[in-house]
Amino acid sequence: MIKIKRNDTVKLLKGKDRGKTGKVLKVFPTEGRALIEGINFIKRHTRQTKQDQKGGIIQKEAPVRFSNLMLICKHCNKPTRVGTKIMQDGSSKARICKKCKEVIA
Repeated sequence: MIKIKRNDTVKLLKGKDRGKTGKVLKVFPTEGRALIEGINFIKRHTRQTKQDQKGGIIQKEAPVRFSNLMLICKHCNKPTRVGTKIMQDGSSKARICKKCKEVIA
């Protein structure tokens, strides 16, 4: 089970943007990476491919590994580890905050 999902708020633990927080835009589960809004910017040199398109240096976000991210709980507003809990009906699993034990939606 993937512990980080789209629209979660996460904190970056390592890298040049250490300590920053952002919203998850896209998750790449097979690669073990996530794209975070406003974090890990890279510069791409692009060529003009069409007449109306401009070439130049474009700045965009690059994916970050899951191991370098920590989920921020919506209830206690702290970076936390994520656990799983089987729901009372027994049909599904839910993510829980390890600090406050609340279910993360």
